Amino acid sequence: MSRTPGQSAVRSDVQTPSATAVPVADLPAAPHQLAARAGEVLGWPGVVLPQMTLLGRKIVVCAELVPEAHAERLCLGCGPVPDRVAVSTWFWPEMAGRVPPQAVRIVGAFAVARHWRTALASAVPFARYGNVAMVLPSSAALTRDYLANCLPRVRRHGVAVLLADPEGEVTLDVAGQRGGAPEQTSLSRWVHEVVYEKLLATC
Repeated sequence: MSRTPGQSAVRSDVQTPSATAVPVADLPAAPHQLAARAGEVLGWPGVVLPQMTLLGRKIVVCAELVPEAHAERLCLGCGPVPDRVAVSTWFWPEMAGRVPPQAVRIVGAFAVARHWRTALASAVPFARYGNVAMVLPSSAALTRDYLANCLPRVRRHGVAVLLADPEGEVTLDVAGQRGGAPEQTSLSRWVHEVVYEKLLATC
């Protein structure tokens, strides 16, 4: 029987439980594992990196190398530069033509959490860099709070929602909107350098 995305908890013969009637379950697997399964469901290319804290948020980034830029940086002996102050100097006028190319593309970011408010707060800041999605326990969708408060917000911000059942199977509940090309700022460039370093350490 088909269902409308984002309407996991709605049945004609059952009263929708209140926000407190269904306790939020623990995550059935590690954040990185759930994010990897979510990436497969969404069809995102690239490598799903281990969970990291970035911009003060716990996030799982999916990224891929830019082969030509990575090869150029290898030839120049210029590895990742995760120093935020150093990266900020790349935008000085006198640095024009002397900045290494961006060698990683952020495909998207996952926020994996027990509650949608925590996940949304972590996911939204990364919408400027690519796609964003959050992974929640399937029981989180059985609350009025999810239907009344979560769904309007994730649709407004273009965040995809995936639900993990107690066995760790992940399914898509709300499709997100593809992010546009990120604006080039010192902050965005630093984020890419941090992800570049993590990607090289992971591969």
